[in-house]
Amino acid sequence: MIYQYPTLSSGILLKRYKRFLADIQLDSGEIITAHCPNTGPMTGVCEIGSPVQVSHSDNPKRKLAYTWEMIKINQTWVGINTNIPNKVIKLALEKKILPELANDYTTIKPEVPYGENKNSRIDFLLTGENKKPIYLEVKSTTFAEANLALFPDTVTTRGQKHLKELMNLVPDNRCVMLYFINRSDCDLFAPGDRMDPEYGKLFREAVKKGVEILPYRFKITPEGINYLGVCCGAFSTTKFIAL
Repeated sequence: MIYQYPTLSSGILLKRYKRFLADIQLDSGEIITAHCPNTGPMTGVCEIGSPVQVSHSDNPKRKLAYTWEMIKINQTWVGINTNIPNKVIKLALEKKILPELANDYTTIKPEVPYGENKNSRIDFLLTGENKKPIYLEVKSTTFAEANLALFPDTVTTRGQKHLKELMNLVPDNRCVMLYFINRSDCDLFAPGDRMDPEYGKLFREAVKKGVEILPYRFKITPEGINYLGVCCGAFSTTKFIAL
């Protein structure tokens, strides 16, 4: 297990509203309002009446004591807290358990300014002696059709910008787009063309220019998160173009 959750409480999703709020009925019968740490539409993973898990904070300065962590969709737990993937990837990098990256860095720097006028921040900059710097961007991925994970689930100008900025850094640097597949029921990955055609176009352009695509699968449970490996076909450029 890479990441261990604190003790979580079970409940049922009653509604999500104003993007950051969710009403949840705990197993005790108490109805709470929890913070929803996910700014996206959560397509397919916001089904009313579904089982959910929430964490609790004793911090008196917090407006909402509970945080919505995950939801069960078709018997699979899906992580919806977008703050978690970067924490998990940092732990995975420190433990060197991501085989496609493990031998190519000795230092890990999070949130490093880059891009035009340094007005963006890369999630991780990995460096090693006599190795190209690795610019690593992480995207939480929850949208799925059957066993196919898709990103994005809506138009994302920010995501488009990240692809453009990574393309500008190759070939002098190694650039990696890591899709954190926040559910264990998907073993294939593709860009979400239907949701954001421009992103799909830029994705394929980035692959052709040498940006590496690493869709990593993770199993989410109320106890913690386990790494399951890379999706099938992850390193086949023609596979992504065909999709």
